[in-house]
Amino acid sequence: MADTVGRTVVRARRRAALDAFGSPQTGTRHPLVAAAMVLPLAVLLSIAFGGWEAVVTQASSVAGMLGR
Repeated sequence: MADTVGRTVVRARRRAALDAFGSPQTGTRHPLVAAAMVLPLAVLLSIAFGGWEAVVTQASSVAGMLGR
């Protein structure tokens, strides 16, 4: 049987410690906020490692299959 009681106690203590220091609650983030955080780094990495050409090549292939 899994040791879920021990993990629950550890999580509760960790949460109490974080609340004592005034750290914000963890929760869900709006998808647009998550995209705004990730997209600049994704663009930088795709340009740095040559991924942009692959995206353009695939997009042109798809456009050719659609007849555009």
